[in-house]
Amino acid sequence: MRKVFQTIDSLSEGGGKCARWFILVMILVILFEVFMRDVMNAPTFWGYEITIAFGASLYVIGYAYAESKHSHVRVDVFYIHMSPRGRAITDSICGFIFFLPAVGLVAFFTYDKMMWSWGVMEKSIEGYWYPPWYPLRTMLFIGWTMLLLQGLTHLSRSLYHAIKGRAYGS
Repeated sequence: MRKVFQTIDSLSEGGGKCARWFILVMILVILFEVFMRDVMNAPTFWGYEITIAFGASLYVIGYAYAESKHSHVRVDVFYIHMSPRGRAITDSICGFIFFLPAVGLVAFFTYDKMMWSWGVMEKSIEGYWYPPWYPLRTMLFIGWTMLLLQGLTHLSRSLYHAIKGRAYGS
């Protein structure tokens, strides 16, 4: 099981490293678009959709990375006063009640939407050049699936800690 957890952690880490390049590309596209529009008076017809695609990809790939670093929002007013085992119990309960149903449903529906998008070869209708939207739908599915896997890893570690009274791997 340790190898599976390490693989999922590595995928999330790699996704975080990939996402930082999405930020760079997105910033460069926005800067170019602003320069072309405001200085050259010749806006691009593709900047808006590229920014949307890279921005959405950045967010969904970053979700799993944030989960792997335990940086999602918690109600720290209560959480910081708990023992490590109390935190593990809270994480386990909240994981089963809130995380798994919500993220599982989103991952399922993004899969459904991705398959539909590939089936009809969906294109964006926001601008004039109609770029393919199915790669973005695929990124959304990959990102939510990575979050689900990372969350299952975190939930498994929390359950182990809650039951055994010590952290997994210690």
